[in-house]
Amino acid sequence: MIVKVVTDTVLNFLTFFRKHPLLFSLLLFVAGLANTLAFAPYQLHFLPLLTLALLALALSHASTARQAAFFGFAYGLGWFGLGVSWVHVSIATFGGMPLIASLGIMALLVAYLSLFPALASYAVFRLSNNNKLLFPLLFACCWVLSENLRSWLFSGFPWLSLGYSQTEGWMAPWAPLVGETGISFLMVFAAAAVVPLSAGAAGSAEPGATANKQRFIPLALAATLLLISPLLAVLKGWQLTDEKVSVALVQGNIKQELRWIPEQELPTMKKYMQLSKPHLKQQIIVWPEAAIPQLEPLAQAYLLNLDIQAAEQQSSVITGILDYKNNGDAYNGMIVLGKSGTAASGGDYLYEGKNRYQKHHLLPIGEFVPLERWLRDVAPFFDLPNSSFARGDWLQPNLNANGYQLLAALCFEIAFPRQIQANFTNNTDFLLTVSNDAWFGASIGPLQHMQIAQMRALEFGRPLLRATNNGVTGIVQPDGKLQAVLPQFAEGVLTAEVQLAQGRTLYSRTGDTLLLWFVSFVLIFNLLWRRFFSQTTAVSRSN
Repeated sequence: MIVKVVTDTVLNFLTFFRKHPLLFSLLLFVAGLANTLAFAPYQLHFLPLLTLALLALALSHASTARQAAFFGFAYGLGWFGLGVSWVHVSIATFGGMPLIASLGIMALLVAYLSLFPALASYAVFRLSNNNKLLFPLLFACCWVLSENLRSWLFSGFPWLSLGYSQTEGWMAPWAPLVGETGISFLMVFAAAAVVPLSAGAAGSAEPGATANKQRFIPLALAATLLLISPLLAVLKGWQLTDEKVSVALVQGNIKQELRWIPEQELPTMKKYMQLSKPHLKQQIIVWPEAAIPQLEPLAQAYLLNLDIQAAEQQSSVITGILDYKNNGDAYNGMIVLGKSGTAASGGDYLYEGKNRYQKHHLLPIGEFVPLERWLRDVAPFFDLPNSSFARGDWLQPNLNANGYQLLAALCFEIAFPRQIQANFTNNTDFLLTVSNDAWFGASIGPLQHMQIAQMRALEFGRPLLRATNNGVTGIVQPDGKLQAVLPQFAEGVLTAEVQLAQGRTLYSRTGDTLLLWFVSFVLIFNLLWRRFFSQTTAVSRSN
């Protein structure tokens, strides 16, 4: 009885909005806006299931593929229009752009990102051929491929992928098995499982389908996948060890507008030294991205002094710094000072030494400028300080600090799990990411950034250290939970004993490969089956 009432309500709802597609698009835009509340700092984890269900129902009853794409685009405008609005802070405050120009750039960014849900919506309309029973699976497959495209096209911008909403949510135990990408797949499938229940709505090609018990199969499967989530913790693949490492994460809170002023170089370097000296007995000390504002070749006296002091205290300091080579290449990187291994008797730092990391995944505009011959003279936004870096290697050894191995990811790189997986080894002790989120002020951007880092710890089953200039600086446990965090917009040092973990998660071994193969198989099989079925139908009709 309850199911019938719900079904009838959904059918009436769809019938009304089917006659008013523009009103439905507005509703989808609002649903996309609501997605922002699913992420940090709001953490309403259930919201994407509701908004995706609404989108799925709209797509399954769209009149044309173009209309389906428009529905997806409207959803994306809301999703990204509010969700990544923090980018405007960096453009307007530090980019030197007039308000109208910065809003124009934001509009282009949001419109570009909205093309990906539009693509998934268009594809599932064409592929499902009004088959409501297969719609949930096909929608999840199309969504994953579209999001995969977003993660690498034009260097990639995988921010706000829906799986991140579950970092501390009900579906978090899936992460060590299938990663954030797999969680997104499961969420889309579960949300779209309501579509078979809507069979029989006005215009449906399946009259009488509401009486078919098969329409409950996707919903039952989706419910099972959601309900078993807590039981998956036993399959995580890693275990805590008895070993603990003392760490100190230093947050200098240097104002963004002062970071690259020559007169501020020495005060900044002095501040980081003073903040760190009381904690040099910690085994590992981490400074943020480009904490040392001098180029590495020019900061040798300072670095060698810190190297000696750290080694004398049996400590290791990891800091972000910019390097400039004789051939003109510049790198955004990290270096290790003090002890690299347990057997080291003194400071091991060497300029041109191998115990360093050079950023591979560069941020467009911020670290390299596409078409820079034309764009650099357009506005200060396209000519920011230190925005012309060379790219480090895709594969780089883990950093060695006081006998421990740390897999480094610099700032934006933590949003790319494939890069982490490619460099992860059995001997990796920590995930390490340093950043400077001062570009984004008091917006929600830095909080979303930390949430992404938490997901990486959850996927790979290792503690994660994150040091930033003005927050969020924190320590993440292998289960993705925050162990300790510093308040934003204040200088300070976060110290803690971090328990190590051993073992490998399934995701650390396979990454997204198995899921992408499965998705590809489903879509190819669906295309071949449709072609075979259409040919068979044509032959039978001709006879």
